[in-house]
Formats: sequence, structure tokens, C-alpha cells
Amino acid sequence: MFKRFIRAIKSMFGGMVSSIEDPKLILEQNIRELNDQIPQMNENIATVKANAVMLRKEVERNDKKIQEITSKIKAAINADRDDLAQGYALQLEKVKESLEQSKQQLQYADQAYEKAIKVKQAFMREKDRKIKEAREALRASERAEWQSRVADALESFEMGGLDQTHSEMVNKLNEQTARNEARMEIALESVDTHSMEIEANAEKIRAQELVNQFKQEMGKETASKEKKTIEIEDSPSKEKEESQKTIGKEKTKS
Repeated sequence: MFKRFIRAIKSMFGGMVSSIEDPKLILEQNIRELNDQIPQMNENIATVKANAVMLRKEVERNDKKIQEITSKIKAAINADRDDLAQGYALQLEKVKESLEQSKQQLQYADQAYEKAIKVKQAFMREKDRKIKEAREALRASERAEWQSRVADALESFEMGGLDQTHSEMVNKLNEQTARNEARMEIALESVDTHSMEIEANAEKIRAQELVNQFKQEMGKETASKEKKTIEIEDSPSKEKEESQKTIGKEKTKS
């Protein structure tokens, strides 16, 4: 019974959380958190590196001490001061023990640093993959939202809102255009175009008369009349010659 009650509580709160969650906001928050982890990781790696650097310096100091103490031991032996040589010998053993410990710690520090670098590289690859995946999902969500808005607009057209108003306005404009064109046709039909043509022809005749008057004054009118008279006189003679040729051909055939 208690387990069923726990399951019911989890399902109730789980449904509430699911209804509150916004995937876009959560993905954006995940991207920020992944980027925020990099400075902390760099700080941890720097701490490991600093520990290795300190241990390396300690190893170098112990090596230098060993060389100095060894030189002192040799000098004490050469001076027949075994008591001093013994004291230096004990110091040398302690420094050697410290050197071995420092070398071991340095080895572990170097391994820890290399491991930290590998962990960071793996984290960066995983971070880049997750951020790329999240951004692709966000872009896909934005495209889907835009498509949803377009679909809503198309549905509003089909539902008779804007689409119906648009069709009504187009029809009204077409009717108004047709009405204006009909008025123009009626206006043209009511105008006496025949009298307009007569007036236009009269204007042409009047213009030709003025031109002829100018030609007459310039002496070109007389020359053209004489040329026409000669052509008229020559035409009967040409007709006679052609008729005589036709009669001669008929006689020859007979």
C-alpha cells in the first residue's frame, strides 16, 4: 500500500513538473552550465599542475642537498673528522628518504595531471557534441514554430476570415473596373465619329489645297499638269499599236 502511495505521489508531481518544463529553456540552461564548468575544470587542472611543479622543485632541492652533503662527508673524511662525517651521513639518509618520497609524489602528480588533461579533452568533446545537438534541436524548434505560424495563417485563410475579405475586395475591384470600362464604351458610342472623320478629311483637303497653292506660286504646279497632259496624249497611240499587233497575229494564224 505504501509503495502504491509513493508511486501515486511521484506520478502526480512528475506530471506537474512535465507540464511546467520548457524544453527550449532547459536546453539553453544546459548549454550555459556546460560552458560554466570549463573555468572550474581549468582551475582544478591548474591546481594539479601546481602540485606537480612544487614536487619537481622539491626533488631538485633534495638532489642539490645530497650533492652538498656528500661533498661535506668526503671533506670530513679527508680531514679525519669521522664524527662530522657521521652527522652528515645521517642527514644524507634523511634527505635521500625525502627525495624518494618526493619522486613518488611527483610521479603520482604527473599521472594525475595527464589524467586531468584527458578528462578535460573528453569533457570538451562531449560538451561540444551536446551543445551542437542542443542547438540543432533549438533551430529545429524555431523552424517548427515558424511553420506552425504559417499553418495558422493558412488555416485562417481557409476558415473564411482574411480569405473571405480578400475575395470580396478583389471581386469589388473587378466589378468597379468592368463598370468603368462599360462607361467608356458607352461614351465612345455616343460620340458622332462619322462627323469627326468628315471634319478630319476636310482638314486634309484644306491642307492639300494650301500645298497646291504654294506649288502654283512656285511654278511646280504647271510643270506637273503638262506632264500629265503628255501622258494622256501618248496613251491612245500606244493602244492603237497594240491593237494592230493583235490583228496581225490573228491573220497569221488563219
